[in-house]
Order: sequence, then C-alpha cells, then structure tokens
Amino acid sequence: MPAPTCASCGSARAALRRPRSGQALCGSCFCAAFEAEVLHTVLAGRLLPPGAVVAVGASGGKDSTVLAHVLRALAPRLDISLHLVAVDEGISGYRDAALAAVRRQAALWELPLTVVSYADLFGGWTMDAVARSTAGSGRSRSCCTFCGVLRRRALEEGARLVGATHIVTGHNADDMAETVLMNFLRGDAGRLARAGGLGSAGEGGALPRCRPLHLASQKEVVLYAHFRRLHYFSEECVYAPEAFRGHARDLLKLLEAARPSAVLDLVHSAERLALAPAAKPPRPGACSRCGALASRELCQACALLDGLNRGRPLLAIGKGRRGLREEPPACAPPAAAPTPAPAPPPPTTCAQQNDLRSRSVTCAYQTSIGM
Repeated sequence: MPAPTCASCGSARAALRRPRSGQALCGSCFCAAFEAEVLHTVLAGRLLPPGAVVAVGASGGKDSTVLAHVLRALAPRLDISLHLVAVDEGISGYRDAALAAVRRQAALWELPLTVVSYADLFGGWTMDAVARSTAGSGRSRSCCTFCGVLRRRALEEGARLVGATHIVTGHNADDMAETVLMNFLRGDAGRLARAGGLGSAGEGGALPRCRPLHLASQKEVVLYAHFRRLHYFSEECVYAPEAFRGHARDLLKLLEAARPSAVLDLVHSAERLALAPAAKPPRPGACSRCGALASRELCQACALLDGLNRGRPLLAIGKGRRGLREEPPACAPPAAAPTPAPAPPPPTTCAQQNDLRSRSVTCAYQTSIGM
C-alpha cells in the first residue's frame, strides 16, 4: 500500500504519522511543525524574553541536542543568544564520550561552550567517588539522587559563570510524566506541587529555568533528530539501570499502550494540581552555607555533600532524615542485658495430646450450639 500524501504540503509523500495526532506528514513538514510548536511554547509561556542570554544544558544526548538545534534556529525570532553549558559528573567510560559529542555540536553550530565539573565545584567529589562511598551503605542505588541534585547546582554555577540570565533544559513530556509518577509513588506532595508548569521563575536569586520541550513526546524528539540528521550520544549512564525512575518509565509505557494520551494527561494533571493548605511545602529560604534556595537549613546539594564528607551518606537522603548537622550522641547508653529466653514446655505424652484434642473439640461444639 503506497504511503499517503503529506497532509500539510499536499505534494510530498508522508514519512510518518505523528504519534499524538495521527497526522501524516513528510519529514520537512514535521520538522517545521515541531519547531513551530516549540516557538509557541516559549512565546505563550513567556519563557525567554527578548535579549535573554540563555544557558543551554548540554549533555550530548538526544533531548539537549534537539533543544539546542531548535533554539539556534529560533534565536533570531526570539532575539536571544545561546551558550552551551555541559557538566562533567566524573563518570569514567561514559561522560568523556558524551562531552566529545557536545564539543562536536558546539563547533558545528558555532556556539560557545563551557564545561564545569563536579570535581572542581564539590571539593573533589565525582560520581564515581560518590558511588564508591555509598556502595557499602545500602544506598548505592541512589546515585541518581545524588547526581540529580549536584547536576542542578553545577548547571546553575556554569550558567552564572557565562553571564546567563536564563537556563533551559531538554526535559520532554515523557520525562515530566515519569517525574509526576515518581512523586505520586513516593507520596512526595512538595515535589508533586513543583512538578507542574514549564519551569521556575527563579526564586531566592536562582536563575529562571524553563523546559521548551515540555510538551514534546520522546518519540517526536527522536523523529526530529532523525529527519534533521542530528548526531547525538545515545548510551545509557552506567548508574541509570538501578534508578527508581526506570520503574516509573516501565509503568508509563504500559499506561501509554492502553491510553496513548497518558503522557500528556499526567503532565497536565501536574499543572492543574492543587494541594490542601496543610500539604503545601513551606516557603523556601536561603541555605545557611552557600546561600542557595533551600527549604531547610541546608540546601540539598550542601546536605548531600555534608553527608559524604562525614562518611555518613545514609543521612544525606531519604524522607524524615535526621538533621545532617546533628551529631550522634557522644556516649551511647549501655545496652540492657538480654532477657533470657523462656524455657521450652516439657514434652507431652501421646495420651496427653489426645486429651487436649478431645477438650478442644468439645469446646468448639459447645460454642457452636450456644452453650
């Protein structure tokens, strides 16, 4: 059966049907529609004002590659300037290849690039070092928790270094739906309330952040990269298979198979979510150590680093944790003497066992007839 004609231009053969709408489009018309939708997201949400210096979080993966390419095409219409900011987390066998992809993109598109590293920003800590530190604590599966917090801080520092006024990241609709699911499954009302919307306005001196691909599905991001012939780094992080996000991703795939609109339904649900006053998180303040936005005495990044530096990473993550600055008791109370186990009952003879069974049957019969 021949391919249908493109529903947009009416001349070329359609190369795909859009996963969300089912519309048959050729590759050129699809890319133009994708870029127009990103432009609409930016303008309708007033995400990037004219004259903004935009730090693009560049990882070398498909999302950040597509984001940088689209914003580069839209930059003259939006009157913005772009600067790529990449983060070196210190993951051997993975990050070096990803950074090489970012450097090739920056050279090809003639965009300035700045690379900041965990080791320089966080007192020598790299993700490999964090993984070694947490391996024996039962928290080795939480590497993505550490990395997510530290990466957010590193991107903020890199953006300030280049004089950016705004930060953009390549989170797509699937990423946002996974985050909503994770927060539901964890019962984390505070994060659930913050998950909606297209970004953050930049409270407490933090730079404004936005996600222009917030409503673009992962399938269409991949299709755009394919038709624009964009080269990106596609290997998964060595620590990702143990992350909790993988379970949310698997669940989302099952939901999407049964209900194709599940991804956007979850995204829009988070946007419209209203929490009861008692469930709303407290208004954030400033970290007592670094001055960053924080809902506790220490921001998440300082709290995690404090736990790592003290050799107590268990205290650095998890709900209801004890304060990180709280020292353990200087002298633990002496352990109480163990209570001796009661002596086992003497063995019963066969006659005694039969007598016990007979009494039990008699009692049950009397109960059943109301005696």
